Amino acid sequence: MNVPLTPFATVSLVGMPGVGKSTVGVILAKLLGMEFTDTDISIQARERRSLQDILVHDGHLQLRAIEESVLLEVPIDGRVLATGGSVIYSEATMARLGGAGPIVYLRADVDTLKERIAANPERGIASDAKQSFEDIYAERTPRYERYASHTIDATVGSADAVAALVVQALHA
Repeated sequence: MNVPLTPFATVSLVGMPGVGKSTVGVILAKLLGMEFTDTDISIQARERRSLQDILVHDGHLQLRAIEESVLLEVPIDGRVLATGGSVIYSEATMARLGGAGPIVYLRADVDTLKERIAANPERGIASDAKQSFEDIYAERTPRYERYASHTIDATVGSADAVAALVVQALHA
């Protein structure tokens, strides 16, 4: 008889761009014996263009609408989901994710996040271009905290260490 490594149908990772949702998500899926889905990739596959292209040509509100549509349609059962940083703007999406299993907020300080995303300057952030990164962080943090069933410090070490902390939190 196969015993599942986790009692959850879905584990959703939320947090700011650069926090490590995709990297930690792959490791977490392996640890939990689940499939992995990066919803940014799902968006790009459906739209057949990059997130940056969507942002530049259609704007951040359209990207958020596409993100919501994708996350309300894609299969999520039996998966670890690495969501886009703006997922928390959709009440419908967050209700779906929360109903499917735990929502884990990977948290990091602004300076760490800025350092990480500096390595990929083409990385688009679904926000008003007039907002600074600090403004976006301040706006989103309470939303991540509101929806999270678990909060994990994503600056504690390697992605393996963070994934191990998520497993511990889920089984606590």
